[in-house]
Amino acid sequence: MKTIKLILGIVLIGTVLFSCSKEENLDEDFRNANVAGTYLQMDQMARPAINTVFVSSGSKDAFNTTIPSEQNAAFQAMFQANLQGLSPAFANDTDANALGLTAEAFSGFLSTDVLNVSTVGTTTFFDGVNVLTGRALADDVITVELLLIFGGEDFSENPGLSDDHVDANDVAFLPEFPYLAAPH
Repeated sequence: MKTIKLILGIVLIGTVLFSCSKEENLDEDFRNANVAGTYLQMDQMARPAINTVFVSSGSKDAFNTTIPSEQNAAFQAMFQANLQGLSPAFANDTDANALGLTAEAFSGFLSTDVLNVSTVGTTTFFDGVNVLTGRALADDVITVELLLIFGGEDFSENPGLSDDHVDANDVAFLPEFPYLAAPH
């Protein structure tokens, strides 16, 4: 029954989103949508692949149901242990990545699963200058994450581990909403 309510809620919200014209007030449409029910948080994935890689299998449910403000305290040590076990770029406690973050600082940042967004500057995962200020649709998120995990202080360490070699989508983005091409 909960699954049906969740699906119904998603359908209702989707209907509100896709039935509104640009002139209509989305806030009012959301207030008027009937999405009552009991919902369960099943997964968190603000930063793709981070949860998948750094949360040990026995802790997935606990991580996914912990609110982000409590994740650092509960999971930072696990993230750090997994980061240092996985990446030769963090072999020593003083090693840092291109953001200048040690394994302890970087794992603290990663263990709070939220997507940071700059409200005053460029919104991008990484554009050569700005790092983790949001996420544009075309950002190569996985490669950026690999660079920050394996690339060391200047992205030059472990080149075989620092790129997923997927450099473009198979279909170009559309110039207008919904931006994503139709499935094929």
